[in-house]
Amino acid sequence: MIEEGVIRVATPEEMRELGRLLGEELRPGDTICLRGDLGAGKTTLTQGIAAGMGTSGTVASPTFTLVHEHPGKVPLFHMDAYRLDSAEELWDLGFDDYLRAGGVVVIEWGERVSEALPDDRLTLALAHAGDARLVSILAHGERARELESILRAKWGAREVA
Repeated sequence: MIEEGVIRVATPEEMRELGRLLGEELRPGDTICLRGDLGAGKTTLTQGIAAGMGTSGTVASPTFTLVHEHPGKVPLFHMDAYRLDSAEELWDLGFDDYLRAGGVVVIEWGERVSEALPDDRLTLALAHAGDARLVSILAHGERARELESILRAKWGAREVA
């Protein structure tokens, strides 16, 4: 359900579906930032993104490894900045190499390293709302605005069908 620009997601399955719809539209060079408290659904959303992209491998939180690479026609680089103290630490991980590697970067807790993030990125902010989650979409740049528009249209069409 879309309420006043915010998508309401009732279940983990719906969160994966939202991610799948987004993942189907992603292309090399896209960056997705995920914000939200612990347990808000960031990794669940990323599982859907990976499914939509057709990548292989199990998608789990990269909190302790910091980066998981998922091969596919377009690779998915799933990163977690929760344990990073600065953007410099992200650069030390080879962030610029991931950005140039011809894949999609999904970064959880991206707000912790915001000064390192590309100018054109889509940010999804997840918030607890009882048993459900609210997903706010913040588009930074032309490509991100395109993705936001597509995602809102696909989610709305899914509700009508």
